[in-house]
Amino acid sequence: MDVLIHLFVGLHIIGIASLLGGFLTQMKAMGEGTARYTPAMLHGALTMLVTGVILVGLNQADDQSVNNIKIGVKLALLIVILGLVYVKRDDEKVDKGLFGLVGALTTANVFIAVLWT
Repeated sequence: MDVLIHLFVGLHIIGIASLLGGFLTQMKAMGEGTARYTPAMLHGALTMLVTGVILVGLNQADDQSVNNIKIGVKLALLIVILGLVYVKRDDEKVDKGLFGLVGALTTANVFIAVLWT
């Protein structure tokens, strides 16, 4: 079971990297007002959602403790991220505030995962 959990943790990290990497590569464009949500950002967020749900299930099946409040906060942030990226995915330009919000929420999600014990 540990190997399976570690596999999905790795996939979850790949999803985070895709979402945050897509944001970071567009920082200059955000400053110019021409940033847009890339397909990699949407796919990264979806990967995070699917692997996160699977990880919760695997950890509970392995009788490990799961902090449901922490998972709920992370899920709420991810749903907001997914909503923003999905709705505005076809727009040529995204408002600086909305684009920055996705980066901030993604970063917050990472810090919640690492620091909330």
